[in-house]
Amino acid sequence: MLKQKITLKHIAKELDVSISTVSKALKNSEEISRDTKEKIQAFAKLYNYKPNNIAISLKNKRTKNIGVVIPDIVHHFFTTVVRGIEKYANTKGYNVIVCLSDESFDKEVINMEMLANGSIDGFIMSLSSDTQLKNDYNHLKEVTEQGIPLVLFDRVTNQVNCDKIVIDDQLGAYTATKKLIDEGRRKIALITTDDYLSVSKARTDGYLKALSDNNIEVDNNIILRLPTMGMEEEVFKTFFEKSDIDAVLCVNEIFAIYGMRCVKENGLKIPEDVSFIGFTDGLLSKYANPSLTAIAQHGEKMGELAAEMLIQKVESEKEEETYQTKILEPTLIERDSTIN
Repeated sequence: MLKQKITLKHIAKELDVSISTVSKALKNSEEISRDTKEKIQAFAKLYNYKPNNIAISLKNKRTKNIGVVIPDIVHHFFTTVVRGIEKYANTKGYNVIVCLSDESFDKEVINMEMLANGSIDGFIMSLSSDTQLKNDYNHLKEVTEQGIPLVLFDRVTNQVNCDKIVIDDQLGAYTATKKLIDEGRRKIALITTDDYLSVSKARTDGYLKALSDNNIEVDNNIILRLPTMGMEEEVFKTFFEKSDIDAVLCVNEIFAIYGMRCVKENGLKIPEDVSFIGFTDGLLSKYANPSLTAIAQHGEKMGELAAEMLIQKVESEKEEETYQTKILEPTLIERDSTIN
């Protein structure tokens, strides 16, 4: 244990007290009994405990700032979540500082280190695709082990103990695929990103389950997996030229809008020849031609709930650590790209 960098969590576990008690004892808080304080302080001294830069902001003084880290600003969904966070946080007197990880693990880590250096009271974030690919969550664990509250939304991991809020992506994809099957479609393409992205995997699972439940054989030739960053237009065009399909489910609205363009360039009509459904009910979906049937992810509601969960943790005096995962239900919004 001497070799390892010791954290508040280690001390708490060793002495069978909460992280909050350790933190208060090390700051000589009057709330903690003298015996407990002396015991904790002696232990910390023995193991040469030094708060790292992430721990400095820990309950010293409330900054009334919340750090938000999102993977990109291209997708309408993330902007709606930020709007929801702002809306709730501002009513409670908190400011919101937004950073962009740009789907990069390194940028995510740098953003967190910068914000955690005394600037904020807690984090709300959605994981970058690079972080999910690397499957490395040590930077998040370091934050939570120092007692800084963290809420993950949309793209989450089971490897970190914290509050989470997601939409039921599998149900969303199942509902969308079932809608297409009910129209009489049998050659339903899926345009998605790699399965290491938690939301894409869940949406793929929903699509496959709907096909299976309706005795439709899976055709891997009409499942297109694209990189998260940078859509390859030629790959897209070739896919639509070669594929014999009558419907398309896309994991985001950008893929859907571009797919509709490719289909129209091939002389086909939407929805008569090919129906389209996309995830995220954004401005692109509303104003596309034809307008896009979409799975609404309720980003603003997700943001408001994430901010509420975080601020409750920041202001809580509770000793025990309990975490919850909230799951929102997606909604299918029917427009002109499907037969209504």
